[in-house]
Amino acid sequence: MSLIDITKAPGPDDSLILLNAADTVAIARARLAAGAPVRVQGVEIVLRDPVPAGHKVALKPIAAGGAILRYGQLMGRASRAIAPGEHVHTHNVAFQEIAFEYEFPVRETPLPVEPASAPVFLGYPRADGRVGTRNYIAVVAASNCAAHTAELIARSYETEALPDNVDGVVAFPHGEGCGCAIGPDTVQLQRTIGGVLDHPNVSAAIILGLGCEVNQIGHYLGPGDRLAGLTLQSSGGTRGAVEAARREIARFIERAATERRVPTPASKIVLGLNCGGSDSFSGITANPALGHCSDLLAGLAGTAVLAETPEIVGAEHLLVRRARNRAVAQKLLGYIQSYKAYLNQFGVSFDANPSPGNKDGGLTNILEKSLGAVAKGGTSILMDAVDFAERIRTPGLVFMNTPGYDPPSLAGLAAGGVNLIAFTTGRGSAIGFPTVPVVKISSNSATWRRMPDNIDINAGRIADGQASVEQIGREIFDLLLRVASGHRAAAEILGHREFVPWRIGPVM
Repeated sequence: MSLIDITKAPGPDDSLILLNAADTVAIARARLAAGAPVRVQGVEIVLRDPVPAGHKVALKPIAAGGAILRYGQLMGRASRAIAPGEHVHTHNVAFQEIAFEYEFPVRETPLPVEPASAPVFLGYPRADGRVGTRNYIAVVAASNCAAHTAELIARSYETEALPDNVDGVVAFPHGEGCGCAIGPDTVQLQRTIGGVLDHPNVSAAIILGLGCEVNQIGHYLGPGDRLAGLTLQSSGGTRGAVEAARREIARFIERAATERRVPTPASKIVLGLNCGGSDSFSGITANPALGHCSDLLAGLAGTAVLAETPEIVGAEHLLVRRARNRAVAQKLLGYIQSYKAYLNQFGVSFDANPSPGNKDGGLTNILEKSLGAVAKGGTSILMDAVDFAERIRTPGLVFMNTPGYDPPSLAGLAAGGVNLIAFTTGRGSAIGFPTVPVVKISSNSATWRRMPDNIDINAGRIADGQASVEQIGREIFDLLLRVASGHRAAAEILGHREFVPWRIGPVM
């Protein structure tokens, strides 16, 4: 939390945001000119360089090799001597992986218990006890060879009137499913596709293959009448598969039309937490606000799922410290180690993660990015850690092992069963998902003004002095309840339905 009061209108002494008394840098609230005097905790500093909004200013002399602290945590070392008032960024900060002395939990924390009374939303109850926030018919391609036909099937319903409580027929095209080794890559794809087929937001689904691909549709078929399997090779080709799918979907729609929303406690919300196009303000405004929302949900025995493994590196010690037990902490660290081994195959480090846009927005390296990103998980106890696309079964805060790249991260969260996604962005984002509403939260007001059709909530009001972290967190929570009940998020209105599985193996 800032040491200055960023809930008030900025005054002459509020040009910089100091996040922790131990910090050696502060954050420019707006663009600052070279030569401008600024004050932090009563001390005046004259800026030696122009500093863009969200970027860092040195508050004291930092020797070459000296620690650079933000949030009271190490985010890098000076690659050369840095004087007070200098712009601190990639030109004078060296990345260094940190070896932590982890503080493992010494006692077991019980799972959260649902309170006697809680907020409710209107959701679709499913036979397995989960609850949908949407009611879709899904057409999922087993491989790239069936992707176009899956899209044709879904598009054939665009001009058809559907029952009010059927949200649509949506396609899951993708480029995977063949040309891959049978092994971990195929297993992960099967887990991903299985999760989007058997999802609380899906009333019924079709798995569509070409017929000869590695990812055979027979893997997914079993008892029950909410899933049908078709191949182009056995249905007469593209047109025959479209006609056969429409016959199956006709009966799916008839049944989905009888399904009704019912009042449901907020404990049935499984919320995916993601960020994309982050900037320096993300860790000050949008992410802490979403973290407050996550804490509210966890307190109701709902579930909030933090993801993006590369974007907890350098901050994982903060999650280890508040894990439910040592076993959960070690699972979390195991995912980091396996991800590091994965990156080593390609000769890259976690610091390859920050994008040019992240850096333009003031994020210097992955350590700084991670320290802000973990704020989405709030302060709740970490109750579990699960692998990519693994079914989420634990209430409270959960971590999922996913890439930092937004499309596969959302695919993993959705396959794990999240029925809502909250997505923070500093630079701007337009991503959605075929069957899960994605609520966008901007970290700064400039992005809100620049992309008004894509953003649902402006957390930039925190830095503008117009609202507190807690107020925006409650606003996010209240909006999520409305979206869970049927209100459409901006990404849904615009028709964003991106789906990208995580490919981990070679192309054969």
